[in-house]
Amino acid sequence: MGLIVLFWITLTVFVVGSVVNACPPADREALLSLRNALNEPYLGIFNTWAGTDCCTNWYGVSCDPTTNRVADINLRGESEDPIFEKAGRSGYMTGSLSPSLCQLDRLTTLVVADWKAISGNIPACITSLPNLRILDLIGNKISGEIPAGIGSLSRLTVLNLADNQITGSIPSSIVNLCSLMHLDLSNNKISGQIPTDLGKLTMMSRALLNRNQLTGSIPTSIANIYRLADLDLSRNQISGSIPSQLGSMPVLSTLYLDSNHISGGIPETLLKNTGFNILNLSRNSLEGYLQDVFHSKSYFTALDLSYNNLKGSIPKSLSAARYIGHLDLSHNHFCGPIPMGAPFDHLEASSFANNDCLCGSPLRTC
Repeated sequence: MGLIVLFWITLTVFVVGSVVNACPPADREALLSLRNALNEPYLGIFNTWAGTDCCTNWYGVSCDPTTNRVADINLRGESEDPIFEKAGRSGYMTGSLSPSLCQLDRLTTLVVADWKAISGNIPACITSLPNLRILDLIGNKISGEIPAGIGSLSRLTVLNLADNQITGSIPSSIVNLCSLMHLDLSNNKISGQIPTDLGKLTMMSRALLNRNQLTGSIPTSIANIYRLADLDLSRNQISGSIPSQLGSMPVLSTLYLDSNHISGGIPETLLKNTGFNILNLSRNSLEGYLQDVFHSKSYFTALDLSYNNLKGSIPKSLSAARYIGHLDLSHNHFCGPIPMGAPFDHLEASSFANNDCLCGSPLRTC
């Protein structure tokens, strides 16, 4: 009799302990609603979303070990996970993001990326998740606008909505994301102007807004983002001039402004900056002379000024640069002899093609 009682006590402790350590039923139901709104036909990743404990062996789901609340959803359609290698294919998923996600109020990471065909809008209620740090929905067919209240996610460090079909403007509240380090809205259909006070995002190191339909001018406040290393505004409809303040940014190393409607001259500060690695100002309406301000600390792996209205001679000081890998001055109005020596001795004629009257190697002799 005593053995039977001991057995039932042990079994009861095990069952109760298992229930205590399992995720709450509300979190499980929210995840199941998310699964039911999506269709993944090839890999079967949602086959693991079974049983009562969503904290254990549910693919892409992680829980806080102290509370057993769902903390991370990490579903990537491009992965080196064995489930992808075994299938020999990348991920493909249709459906939409269920608003049930907003019930997971301890969520810190939401990654549903590179599934190619997930559509619908970003649930507006996602802005009510107080602990969210990473929101990564890159590589789908998500449409609609960025939720207006996105700025309420005060802990957000990564906002990646690239390669979707998002429309509307950049919400003004985005400048309230005081912890944001990585912003990628590239390759969407976002229109309107860049918020003038984007410079309030002083923690940001990457801002990628390229391949959209943005208009207006480049906010001078961007120069206040002292941690910014990569800025890409290319392939938009941005106009106005280049703020000279961009050339004084301490860690900015890549600046893409190509394929816009930018006019005026090239600020001397951009060309003198010793931290730039890539500077692409091509396919704009820039005019005036190219200043003779290069020096022994100038280092460009790529300097592309092609397809503009620049005129005058090519600065001789370019020969003093420590390194210039790729230089493209084609399709401008430059005239006169091409300087001799590096970097000109390793460039092809295409780097100087379609100018008014350039001469010298690698073009015809003067």
